[in-house]
Amino acid sequence: MGGPAEHGSGQVAPDPDQRLGSGGRARAESLADLLGGRGGAVDATLPPLAFAAGWLLGGESLWGGIGAALAVGAVVAGVRLRRGDRPRSVLIGLLAVCVAALIAVRTGRAEDFFLIQVLSNAASALAWAVSIVVRWPLLGVLVGGVLGQRTRWRRDRALLRGYGRASWVWTATYLVRLAVFVPLYLGGQVLALVVARVALTWPLVAAALALSWVVLRRSLPAGHPGLRHPVGGEPSAPPS
Repeated sequence: MGGPAEHGSGQVAPDPDQRLGSGGRARAESLADLLGGRGGAVDATLPPLAFAAGWLLGGESLWGGIGAALAVGAVVAGVRLRRGDRPRSVLIGLLAVCVAALIAVRTGRAEDFFLIQVLSNAASALAWAVSIVVRWPLLGVLVGGVLGQRTRWRRDRALLRGYGRASWVWTATYLVRLAVFVPLYLGGQVLALVVARVALTWPLVAAALALSWVVLRRSLPAGHPGLRHPVGGEPSAPPS
């Protein structure tokens, strides 16, 4: 689902006693960690770059691209584990590279290395949209999980509405990627897919993080105690 955002990427700084916590730095780190962090997204772009390099250097050799992607993917996984990233997250990232390679091997088409990106973004867009419609916006689920709130945030009318509105921002990021990836994939544009993969990873997520934070802040009424302190009450009508 979401990707990374770096500190200082342009997100609006919340008030000191509101939103994610009592310290500005802690709040930013919590939100960035929730959405994957810039480092994780940059790492995710390395195997596709390696695939393109191996494919080109091998004279458009599919095996050259796959070998380079798998090698770089394994190195990235090792580095992430050494720096303390969660093993589950690391394994999912490595598995994605392996599945992408397997699909390309089975079809014999270099562009199919990126098919998993097309499918995962379509699934993510659908999941985020459905979550809003059924009044379980995924941004609230994720932030609530990080803050240890379980489902208490849903009893706060303003938070439920705000998370719903902000979740549309994240839905839009997946739709933007699909609008770019699908024509390139259907046209077999391997190098353009690599460029799009890099350009629409952490820069897009950083922008979405900033915009969704603005939307969420503006959805909360004046005097609201913030994300850490949901106001009790019954769940509201579906967020608009």
